[in-house]
Amino acid sequence: MSFWEYLGNRHQQLLTDAYQHASVVFQCMVLATLIGVLLGVATYRSDWAGNLATTATSTVLTVPSLAMIGLLIPVVGLGVPPTVIALTLYGLLPVVRNSVVGLRGVDPSLVDAARGIGMSGVMRLARVELPLAWPPILTGIRVSTQMLMGIAAVAAYASGPGLGNEIFRGLASLGSKNALNQVLAGTLGIIVLALLFDAAYVVVGRLTIPRGIRV
Repeated sequence: MSFWEYLGNRHQQLLTDAYQHASVVFQCMVLATLIGVLLGVATYRSDWAGNLATTATSTVLTVPSLAMIGLLIPVVGLGVPPTVIALTLYGLLPVVRNSVVGLRGVDPSLVDAARGIGMSGVMRLARVELPLAWPPILTGIRVSTQMLMGIAAVAAYASGPGLGNEIFRGLASLGSKNALNQVLAGTLGIIVLALLFDAAYVVVGRLTIPRGIRV
């Protein structure tokens, strides 16, 4: 069976796996973004706190993804829980680091001007600092998403959702007539999803970053 014939016969299952893959990555990125930005906001004013947050989240990346999921299985079981926890942890570093860098890079004179017109600390953060730090934060989100696209495939080891199931089924049946088709379909599907997500982030950047800041 050719690759195109395999796609035609299995397109429903492949579309389901692709939707689940995209969904789990998107949801984990939302969690990682919320947690990462909060950590950045809480630590960017202090050098040691910012370094601690960056070091702690970077330490997660030293743990192989397969080992991380394997360690989580006895604690939370198989399926979605270990996938969500692992992906959220892996997605934190670029968001935290870029949040800290972006917030520290805001021109102090702009913050002083906002303070001078009577803005509270929360208002300065929400209306001045975070909007100006948004471009590097968005870059961190893009980097995290590309990482998680690949790592999410490993979640199939723990019966997680996504295109990794195609890859693992193909690897488990090497030598059969469709093994290569399964691995290729899962791999190409992940690449296509990664490109679509990245294109979506470009659109988000165009819509949310003022032209003056982009320049």
